[in-house]
Formats: sequence, C-alpha cells, structure tokens
Amino acid sequence: MAHLPQFPLIRTVGFDGALVTFADTMNETANRAALAFRSEVDRQQWQGVTETSASLGSAFVRFDTQHVSHEQVLQRLRDLAAQRDWYSTPLPTGRRLWRIPTVYGTDLAPQLEDAASAAGLTPEDAVRRLGQSRVRVLTIGFAPGQPYLGPLGDEFNIPRLQTLTPMVPEGALVLAISQFVLFSGPTPTGWRHVGQTAFKCFRPHMTETFPLKPGDEVMFESVSRERLERIQADNRDGTGGATCEEIIQ
Repeated sequence: MAHLPQFPLIRTVGFDGALVTFADTMNETANRAALAFRSEVDRQQWQGVTETSASLGSAFVRFDTQHVSHEQVLQRLRDLAAQRDWYSTPLPTGRRLWRIPTVYGTDLAPQLEDAASAAGLTPEDAVRRLGQSRVRVLTIGFAPGQPYLGPLGDEFNIPRLQTLTPMVPEGALVLAISQFVLFSGPTPTGWRHVGQTAFKCFRPHMTETFPLKPGDEVMFESVSRERLERIQADNRDGTGGATCEEIIQ
C-alpha cells in the first residue's frame, strides 16, 4: 500500500501532547503502525513522557513540560519515525486472542437482519461470516474499556443508522463501517445491534480493569441463547465465558 509523503505527520496537541498520525483515514496498516510505534516509545522509556496511547491511525504521547520541551519531544518522534517503515513493522508482542461467546440476532440483538440486508447477505450467512471473523482491537475509546474492532470484510462496510437506537445493553456487539464496537455499558447508539455477549469490558473491582488491549485479537463466536443464559447466571468474574491465549508471532 502506498503512503502519502506527508505521513507520518507529527504535531503538538494541546499544552503537553504530541500526535504521530499515520493516515487520514482508518486502515489496517496505519493502525498497525500506530500500535508498533506506541509500543516502541514505551519500550524506550523516554524521560519526561508520562502517558502514551494508540488510536485508529495515530500514536499519542503526553509529556511533562517541566522536564522536557516540545521541540525535544518532537525531535525524538521525528528521529524514531525515520528509523524504519512502521507500516510493515510487526505488531507488538504480548497480544492475546480472545474468543467471546455471542448470540447473534433474536430479540437480544434485533438489528442483525437489517445489517445483513445492508451487506447483501442472508442473516444466516451474516452470522457465519461475523462469527468466523478474527478482528483486532484497533483502539479503546468513547467509554471506559470500550473497544473498536476490525477490520471486517468489505461487505460489512455499511453506514451508521440515520436515527439513534435509544439504548443497547452492556455487552452489546454493534456494527458499522467494517468495524465492531463492544459496549462497556448501556448507551444509545447509531450502530446496528447485531450480537449480544455477557463480556464486561470495564471491571472496576478487578485487578485487570480493562481486559482488552489495543492489538489484541477477538473472535465473537456464535452460541445459542441457552448457552449465553447459563453464562449470565454465573458471571461474577465478568468474562462472559470468554477464553484467551497469547498470540505467538
């Protein structure tokens, strides 16, 4: 994939931040670059850096202006950006593959048929494709621990709804623009509610408050409603019946 010469674009953000942007639209290689670049900044432990994060196509660095200047941080970022082709750099180690039991459709996720129709698929084919898709946690945002995941196949590059759904529950799996979002709490949304899980993305009383991390991969595997109800009956740990394993690169 060709990249325009202005990328990566390095800019200051606010009083104490810098942003390294790898594309002006979300794509898989830009997200890969953002995750790898952010991981390398963390590994190098630059003096004065207080926080890093990765978004769909950018890496953010916050720094203490009492210990390091804007120009020093920008120069470090420019030097690091020039060291390699970040778009083809392997993803960071330590990532995990999650398998999350999911009920597609029924009254639990009533917009599955609408999403299938928008994708030009039957509901059965949509469930098969979605349940077999292996997607990446592209970023965490909007609400505590809430992941945006993708990319899905091109057939699922469907627009958001024109009107808001008044409320979907915690654990709702919603779909639009070739991405999933797994909601960490009840919320209104313009994304189509296609699946329902018992997975808790935000666990304030657990050691691992945010179980999903950018770069993790997830499969939302189709299960029966009866199985989901059994999981919900004993879900004190909030895993929702999910399993995870380290991704070996």
